[in-house]
Amino acid sequence: MINPVIIFGTGPMGHHAMEIFESNGVTIYGFLEEDASRHGTELNSISILGRPDDDGFLKLIGKKCDAFIASDDNAYRKSMVKMLNERRHVQPVNAVHKRAVLGVSVSLGHGNMINSGAIVEGGATIGQHCVIHSNAVVGSMTKLGDYVQIGIGSIINSNVEIADEAFIGSGVTIVAGVKIGKKARIGAGSVVIASVKDGETVFGNPAQAVK
Repeated sequence: MINPVIIFGTGPMGHHAMEIFESNGVTIYGFLEEDASRHGTELNSISILGRPDDDGFLKLIGKKCDAFIASDDNAYRKSMVKMLNERRHVQPVNAVHKRAVLGVSVSLGHGNMINSGAIVEGGATIGQHCVIHSNAVVGSMTKLGDYVQIGIGSIINSNVEIADEAFIGSGVTIVAGVKIGKKARIGAGSVVIASVKDGETVFGNPAQAVK
């Protein structure tokens, strides 16, 4: 039996997570949200219960419920993952839309979101707490580190390596064999034909460093 899930966050990613879990027939127990003005209200008939650090709700996680962190703010996601690890001794679950396609030999960590229409080809490795948005393609033997974000419709070809916390905008193409450094940022619509350094921001066709 699949456990119900508590979703942390009611922003755009919270909406995505809700749709993903519902697409798989997973019951959503409720939302936890920092904004106190939303507590006691509902999102699509699902209750916004309280704060993410409320022990009354946290104690359910790992026993009666799973958890998913629905935020694209990596610092916030890290803090929530740390809290779940330390206080509940659990990892967030994966949210994989039923209309996403994952090859049978894909390696998948914890706490990832893979939205509708995304394709992850066989032999790819997805780290932990990554976000792969709708209709993105991750090619065979490609490796994503932790907290990587891939924008809508981006195409990551085979044997690409993307380091931790890199951000790939919407509609990006990364050619085979390229390496993307830690915390690098790739602007929307860019075509990346050469490796990108740690912390570097690139944009354009072909992508060039932005100072």
